[in-house]
Amino acid sequence: MKILSLFDWMSCGRIALERAWIQVDKYYASEIDKYAIQVSQKNYPDIIQLWDINNWRERDLWEIDMIIGGSPCQWFSFAGKQLAFNDPRSKLFFTMVDIINHYKPKYFLLENVKMKKEFQEIITQYMWVEPIEINSALVSAQNRKRLYWTNIPWVEQPQDKAIKIQDILESNPEEKYFLTDKQIRSLGRFESNSRFYDIMWKSPSLTTMRWWHRQPKIAYNDYSDQILWDKSRALNTWCGSNTTKNATLILDIENKTKRKLTPLECERLQTLPDNYTEWVSNTQRYKMLWNWWTVDVIAHIFNCFNRKYENKETQQG
Repeated sequence: MKILSLFDWMSCGRIALERAWIQVDKYYASEIDKYAIQVSQKNYPDIIQLWDINNWRERDLWEIDMIIGGSPCQWFSFAGKQLAFNDPRSKLFFTMVDIINHYKPKYFLLENVKMKKEFQEIITQYMWVEPIEINSALVSAQNRKRLYWTNIPWVEQPQDKAIKIQDILESNPEEKYFLTDKQIRSLGRFESNSRFYDIMWKSPSLTTMRWWHRQPKIAYNDYSDQILWDKSRALNTWCGSNTTKNATLILDIENKTKRKLTPLECERLQTLPDNYTEWVSNTQRYKMLWNWWTVDVIAHIFNCFNRKYENKETQQG
């Protein structure tokens, strides 16, 4: 298949296609972030980079079989300002619509955040299909509810893999990820803040996970997402607004040791291969990991029509 990936970021779609055993003849990627492109090219040197999506008319690609993408979501998100289509980044959705209408691929897939019903209905009107909501918690250790508009047939909910947060943690994380005593004392000053949350886990070794928002004394600038209180097994994350840029996810182990999640652990939350993003700085790794797809959700969607065809062939045989 010839794939056109818009807002490609670090080519999670390519990984998902491989996991679904879909042959990729050509993979075109439209992305402008130089660090994300660097990660993509290190892992898949054969990807053809098209750069800025706004220049799509300058290229004429032939016989595109599938167009995939997740247009910028910050201004649709309940965690954001919800300016929706008034924001230039969210208007890029209409550019994606123009590209789909131009190439008329056999299949398309658009991912975006949960949003107000009125915004969702506008997207549905242009995509001509109703979205399906899938929570990444079914295939990963995080609660990450997303909407998927696709004409890929027979898409259903994935089976629950029952992955817990403990399953993705490193056994011996580097010392640099642990907070110093001074940083821990500083954190105590903010526990009464209204933006402070605890998440309780059913584990003797991992008792709480905490999120401190915009703390200047521990501002790692890691672009980690927010956490909301949740009794489930999974970490609750979503793509937030610019205010989350200085937020840090911190594990509180037995109320004694506190550390932030490592990039490897964040890769596992998004079901990427270990060290997939190791080619760039940790700051850039965190940024791109929280802003893109849970790979196994996309692989599940790609697998839906594969599985249906396989079932038909089995019945006919």
